[in-house]
Amino acid sequence: MSETELVRLKPRRIRVVCWSAAAALVVVFGLVATSLSGPTGDGYGSFQRGDQIAMIGLGVFGALGFLLFTRPRVEADARSIRVRNVISSYELPWEVVRGVRFDRGAPWASLELHDDDLLPMVALQAADKELAVDGVRALRRLHEAHQARLAERAVGR
Repeated sequence: MSETELVRLKPRRIRVVCWSAAAALVVVFGLVATSLSGPTGDGYGSFQRGDQIAMIGLGVFGALGFLLFTRPRVEADARSIRVRNVISSYELPWEVVRGVRFDRGAPWASLELHDDDLLPMVALQAADKELAVDGVRALRRLHEAHQARLAERAVGR
């Protein structure tokens, strides 16, 4: 692998599901909002324009919640790896990574660190099948190339 190669990985299947669900949620809440009119129950109150706007707003906020799951990404180059999960983000030099794992039955790949921690990489999901496997292989090649450069430096001293 070259020094300038950059590996960028994003999940595919979850992105399609989340965008579809977000659009459906906005449509459903929009339909509910348009049906809110007239008296409520026993007639003690009635739905107003503000209630309709609030329902649409709830649909939009729910859709934005779904879209958080499209956030995961992994970028790696010869020096470091950057992992962005649903909420958290990490940037790690390859020196702290022991290996790239994708255990059988695991929902996503993970980085095994030298301090025995496992850092999940939600962007490499088992649901993406070959795309995830190819991504893990590319990350392993970058890690192995970095390990080889470290070994060369150690011998060259």
